[in-house]
Order: sequence, then structure tokens, then C-alpha cells
Amino acid sequence: MTTTSQRFFISYAGVDRPWAEWVGWHLGQAGHQVILDVWDWHTGDIFVERMDDALKQSDAVVALFSKSYFDAERWTQEEWTAAVARRERIIPLAVEPLTAADTPHLLAPRLHKNLHGLDETAARAALREAINGGTRPTSPPVFPGSAPTAEPAEAQGSTKPRLPGSTGQPDVWNVRRRNPDFSGREAVIVQLRESLLSGQQAAVQALHGMGGIGKTQIALEYAHRFSGQYDLVWWIDAEQSDQVPVHYTELADRLGIAKPDAGSDPNARAVLHHLRTRQRWLIVLDNAEDPAQIAPWLPEGPGHVLITSRNHSWRGIAHPTGLDVFTRSDSLAYLGTRIPGTTPAQADALAQDLGDLPLALAQAAGVIGSGMTLDRYRQLLTDDTARIMREGDAPGYPAPLAAAVGIATARLDDNHPEATALLRLGAFLGPDPIPIAWLESARPHLSTIPGDPDDLMWPHASLQHLGRYGLARIDHETVQIHRLTQAVLRDQTDAGQTAGVRDDVTTILRAIEPGDPESPDSWPAWASLTSHLTSQHVLVADRPELRPTLRQAAMFLIRSGQPRTAAELLTSLRETWTAELGPDDPEVLTCMQYLGHATSDLGELRSAHLIIEDTLARRRRTLSDDHSDTLQSANDLATILNQFGKHTEARRMEEDTLARRRRILGDNHRHTLQSAANLAVTLNELGKHTEAHRLLEDTLTRSRRTLGDNHPATLQANNGLAIVLNDLGQDTEARRMLEDTLTRSRRTLGDDHRHTLQAAGGLAFILNTLGERAEARRMQQDILTRSRRTLGDNHRYTLQAANSLAITMNALGERAEARRLLEDTLTRSRRTLGDNHRRTLQAAGGLAFILNTLGEHTEAHRMQEDILTRSRRALGADHPDTLLSGHNFALTLHALRSYPEAAEVLEDVRARQRHVLGDDHRDTLLTTRALAGTLTAMGKRFAAQKLLAGKKPKRRLGRKRR
Repeated sequence: MTTTSQRFFISYAGVDRPWAEWVGWHLGQAGHQVILDVWDWHTGDIFVERMDDALKQSDAVVALFSKSYFDAERWTQEEWTAAVARRERIIPLAVEPLTAADTPHLLAPRLHKNLHGLDETAARAALREAINGGTRPTSPPVFPGSAPTAEPAEAQGSTKPRLPGSTGQPDVWNVRRRNPDFSGREAVIVQLRESLLSGQQAAVQALHGMGGIGKTQIALEYAHRFSGQYDLVWWIDAEQSDQVPVHYTELADRLGIAKPDAGSDPNARAVLHHLRTRQRWLIVLDNAEDPAQIAPWLPEGPGHVLITSRNHSWRGIAHPTGLDVFTRSDSLAYLGTRIPGTTPAQADALAQDLGDLPLALAQAAGVIGSGMTLDRYRQLLTDDTARIMREGDAPGYPAPLAAAVGIATARLDDNHPEATALLRLGAFLGPDPIPIAWLESARPHLSTIPGDPDDLMWPHASLQHLGRYGLARIDHETVQIHRLTQAVLRDQTDAGQTAGVRDDVTTILRAIEPGDPESPDSWPAWASLTSHLTSQHVLVADRPELRPTLRQAAMFLIRSGQPRTAAELLTSLRETWTAELGPDDPEVLTCMQYLGHATSDLGELRSAHLIIEDTLARRRRTLSDDHSDTLQSANDLATILNQFGKHTEARRMEEDTLARRRRILGDNHRHTLQSAANLAVTLNELGKHTEAHRLLEDTLTRSRRTLGDNHPATLQANNGLAIVLNDLGQDTEARRMLEDTLTRSRRTLGDDHRHTLQAAGGLAFILNTLGERAEARRMQQDILTRSRRTLGDNHRYTLQAANSLAITMNALGERAEARRLLEDTLTRSRRTLGDNHRRTLQAAGGLAFILNTLGEHTEAHRMQEDILTRSRRALGADHPDTLLSGHNFALTLHALRSYPEAAEVLEDVRARQRHVLGDDHRDTLLTTRALAGTLTAMGKRFAAQKLLAGKKPKRRLGRKRR
């Protein structure tokens, strides 16, 4: 290479590290300076800063092109885009075949050199030419038909990197054929490669995890993928540790150092001694079980050892890496390859059913590929899991899942029956992590666990055995058994054992006390418990002792924003409890009450109305009008009436319920505060903003004092008050309150909770009102996306979010898109809420407003006239929404040059607004300005000037609806 030294920064994807080191080594040998992260950067460095420094210091960037290099999620994107932006010199070297579609547009025009597919001599020449450029020959070129000159053999002790991608296998090799169906696990392989390369002497890595997770497959793929980096690769089946020396003796024979009469142990030790002095070797110890028995046979020296094991106890012997199931994207990629024609939705559902377990995915692909429909397979998986897990060819795995679990369980039972009993108990709980604390506290009362009930060390020893046999995943707080392993274990448990185990499961679940299900502080504990209570195979509905726990679990699901799971649980409970107790039993009626809540939260208002109305009637008949349960049902019915748009009827019920609760429970009880907040919302819906403001201020003060600033009820009251302030024209104060509410809601409830989305929607609306349209649009798009995902396209909150986004889009000039969105929203609102619902009228008004801005005044006139008629009938002539409809109708009349009619409508609207809202409310001021404009168009300039004297309306983005 050239003698002029240059400084190169090597940019590469993690999986191409062997190429980076090969290129870097040869550039260094040629006298250049090389910056390579794994050589020059340290743990804890800030990547972006180091990359920025490297780009500034380098004469050129050597970019190793591969498919992984252009992965959008890799840091390499930051590197090459930064280099392009700075117009740095980029030297592209392709290390694998690429198509035009693989290369980003910015880099596509750049010429690159191919390093892949060449022998080392040719690759070095290609690298030299890429760095220095081509040169004219000084002698005749070699005849193209001549045989290539062989590369001189390297000394065995050389530390120079081997050419990545070298064809052929190492001289010493016994690894079985590569699995052509291997898929995914790229991050694991990159991590494994980097970990092995980081060791100075005999880097030892242990991949551990449950059976069927693909440990052996990863080791096999690693051995084949990086075979070119080793001179010796030897695979040892280490399940029977006493046979490891025998396998080393076979290696000694291949190396020519075996002594036939010496026996396996001396020959094995001869191999270990040989490896201390040899470069570039890999020993794979597959399926090792006992670290203590394997430790004496771990080689030392400048090579790599890779162990696969179900046992997780490798610390002090190897660097352990715990493996989990496939990521969902890996599962989808695998199924897409093995079962062509599968839609993403079908693959996702199957992967969910199989818990993303690689062995189970392989079995499923084998069965479906041999002539069974995917739907039939999923049905069998539900109806007879254990049986279907005995079927299917899984290439690369020694046995189907059912057989693998059976073998491991039998071996565990022979040696540690108390661990088998614990495993069986875990199989009848849910598939989510089981807190070890649950088991510890319940131990004295568990009948199926042998041994001393007062043993203070239980269950720790048993858990260690489960981890060793790969039947569970253990950490210091939880134990988790894969759902398919659970199904196989349940199938292997006889009826007599099952009854006792279910009794023990009830004992465990009954003893757990997570706290108040309505308090977010208790939600993590409730989430853990509820995941087991709602698991399909955990049959607890018929257990009387669990009824209080199940009721509270349902309340937690509702309050934490999981109405669908709540509805599924409550539907099951209602059926079982009604059959046992009768339809009027208090337990059944409480179940019905919660089911009404969950159904309403799902947006199924008609079904919710029927449930709530029936519950109230039964409670009034069996209890009394003043009973706390009856008052809760009355509160619920008023709420659902309000959601139907029947605000007057809702107000009457809420006022009665509030009066009764104040008398019976007191002003500060949370149920009283609930009624007060609901009444205030209804008053605001009726346009009585001042009354709503007064009631909500008092309610918020009491909620803060009684429940705390971050309680969901307090946050809702805060949100409601901010909306009222906005309706009163106090935008700045409303914004301040909503920013605080949104921050607290995100921290307390999460980004996707419907109360958080409501707060975000209110804030975005105000930002739009204040002219911060771009930020409002960003927020509203996010709110709509989250609402659709968590609530569904037809939920009232989703429709409200779509309406608000369309209004902002129109204000930003995106009128065609806004029109399409509002047309869809209006259609859904009419179907879901009805033609005369306030939200439907708002959507219709927003669409008419957009039509007006598009110049379609005639259609806007027709729609607005209908909206105004419906608003007057549904809301009343003085409701602010009705007055807004009148204002917008007048603007359309003005656009159509019907000035006298427009002036008449505006005068009526203004008079009503002055009475209802006051002279200084922004809506009154804007109507005044519109009326002045119409009077001016009619030639009545003096009357217009007199009207505007002293009137300066606040800045408003047109007459729009929330």
C-alpha cells in the first residue's frame, strides 16, 4: 500500500466486526492510522461524541457496506449520514452482495469495492486499490486463464486476523450441518461475538435458558457464520459430563497428538495443553448441565469456549448470557419464511399463542406445512395444547416440546420430588412471573408440597433445581414457567393431584393483599396478581373465598384503563355467581355494576345502559334508595345518560344522588366528590359554565385534601376545571392547569390511559386556540393514534380526537385531508352516538366549517341550517354550542351575500351570548366583530363602527369546536 500515512475511521455494523478488524489490521500494517471503536473506545464513552471526534480527525471514512449496515435502527446510519452531511471522503467496501434496493439513495451513486467472494490475496488488492486508487500497469497483465498464485501459508502462531467470509471450513472441524431454517437472533449473535472477542485468554461464554429456546441453534449458527475466523472448531455433546474427556480424545486423534494406550483423561489433558499454545480455536460444549463437573475440562489459551446449558449457575466459571424467547419480530420473520402466505396478523396471533418459543414455532411450522390450516392448528392449541405439542417435525431440536418437558420433569422427579411439586404448582398459576414472596408466605398452608412446612429456606433450593433443568426462568424475585410447558405439565397431572394443586393455588392468591385497587401506588402489585387471576386455565370463579379479591381485581382493571380484560373477567364471574347465588345477590349486583363500568369504557353505551339500568332497579328493590350501592348505580346511570347526550335527565339524577351522598356520607367522601364532579361536567355540557366552575373548584379543593394531588379522581377534577376555564375564555389559566394535569397523569397513569389522553386533548385544543398550531397538530396526531390503538376507531374519545385534529389540520391549510378525516368521523359518530348527540353535531359543524373554507358555501349552508335546528332542539337555544352553530351559519350566509339574513342571525346570537356569557367573553366579542363586518357589507358603516367601539376580541383561530 502507499507509504503516505492517512487516518481512517472504520464504520461498520456490529455483525461485521471480523471484517472491520481485518481491514483495520491491514491498513495499520500499511502504515496508516486507524480509528476502530472496539480498539480505541472504552465502556462508558458517549458514542455520539466519540463518533463526532473520529469524523473530525479522519482523512476518510471506510464504510463496510452490508445489509445490516443499512438497518435503520443501527448507529451506522448516524455515522454515514453525518459523513455525507459533512462531505467527508467515504470509501465504501461491500462485504456481502447488495442490490440497488439495499443501498440508501444518498449512497447509491458512490462506487464501491467488493471484498466478498475473494480470496485473501485478491481482497487485500481490492482494499489497496480502494484506498490508493487504481494504477496503470508497468508490465503486461497476467494472462486471464492462468491459475492464481497460492497465498503463502501463515505461521500457526500468527495473530493476524483471518479473512472474514473465507470459503471452506477450518482444518479441524466436526460441526454438523447448518440449519437452513435459522432465523432472527441477530442481536444475540452480535453480542456473543463481541463478548468472545473481548477476552484476552480463553473467553468462555455460557448461553443458558429454558428448554426449546434455541440455545443449540444459536451456537450452531455462530460456529458456521464465523468458521472463517477459526483454524479449529470442535463440537462436544456435554450433557453427560463424564463423556467430555472421550470427545476431547477424538479431537486429540484429529490433531495427531493422541496416545492410543493412554486412556481418555490423559489424552483430553494433552488437548487442553495443546490449546494453550494454539491460536484461533473454538470449543463448543453443548447442553452442559453441571458447571462443577465441566469446569475441569475448560481449555485455557488464546481461543474461545461456547457453552449451552439449561442451568443458569455459571458465574465464576463463564460469562453467562440468559436467553429469552424470540422477540415478536423474530417470530414473525421465522413464520413468514416457514409458512409462506401467512398474513402478518395470522403470524402474530400464532406467535402469541405459542409464547414466541422457538421450538414451538418450529413444531407449528412443521405441522401446518404438512397439511393443516393455521386456524385449525390454533384451535387444537387451545383445546388440547399438550397433545399438539407432541406433534410436528422441528429441525435442529432433539425432541418435540412435550417429550422434552416430560424427559426433564422425570429426571427432576427422580432426584428432587419437592422441586417437581413446586413446578406442578406453578403450572396451575398463570404464565406471567410468579413472585417468590407469594410462595414464601403461603408455604405453611400448602398441602401438595412435601417436606417441612416451616422450612425457612424453602423454596430457594427447589427453584435452583428448576433453573438447572431449564424448566423455569428464575431471578431473585420471581419464577416464570413458559405457558406451553405449563400446559404439558397440567396434562401430565392426574385428577387427584389436580384438585389438591388448585386448592393450593387458591390459598396463594387469596393471601395476597396488593392494597387499594383505585390507587395507582398499588397498581403494579395488582397487575401481577390480576395476570394470574385472569389467566385462561386458572379457574377461580367458583371459589367463594376469592370473591373479594376478584371484585377488587376487576376494579383495578377498570381504573387502570383495561376495560376489555375487566369485561371478560366480569362476564365469566357474572355467569358463575348468578348460577350459584341468584341474580339479586349483592355479590352478583356488584359484579354487574363493574361490568357496566367496563362496558361503558369500551364505548358500548347501549349495552352498558341496559346493564346499569337493570342493576339500579334490582338494588332499589332489594336494598333501598339511600343504600351506598344503590346510590352508586344511580350515579352510573346518570353518567351513561350524560354520555348519550341526555344532559337534562342526567342533571336531575346527579343532583338527587349528590344530595343523598352528602347527607349520608358527608361532603368529603370520595363517592360524594365523584357525584359533585359528575354534576359539574353535566352543567358544563348544558352550557352552565359558571355553575360548573364554582362546583368544580370546591370539588378539586376537597379532592386534593382528601385523596391527594395525584389521585385519579383529583386529576379528573383538575382536568374538568381546566376545560370549564377554557369554555369561560380563560385560556392562559386553563393551559397552565392542563400542562400540570398532563404531567401528573403521564407519571401516574401512563401515556395511554384515557384520562391522560383527555388531558392531552384538552391542552392541544387550547394550544390551537392560542395559535400554536404545529405543536397542537403533533399532539393531536399522537392522541388519535393512541386512542385508536387502545380504545378503537369508534370510541367516543377517539372520535373527539379525530374531530380536534381535523380542525387543526384545516387551520394549517391541510383542508382536503381535514375534510376526509371529518367525513369519516361524522359517519362513525352518527352510527355510534346518533344524529342529535352533541359530539355528532360538533363533527358536522366542523365539516361544514371546512366546506365553507373550501368555497362550497351552498353545501355548508345546508348542513349548518340542519345543525342549528338540531342544536336548538337537543341543547336549547341559549346553549353555547347552539350559539356557535348560529354564528357559523351566519358566516356562510355572509359568504353567500345574504347580508340581511346574516345580520339578523348574528344579532340574535350576540344578544343571547351577552346574556349567557357576558359582554367580554371571546365568543361574544367575535360575534360582535362578525356582525360589524356584515353591517359594513350592507353599507351601514356608522352602525358597524359604533358596534366595534372599544371591542377588541382576543385572538381566536376561527369559530371551531372542541
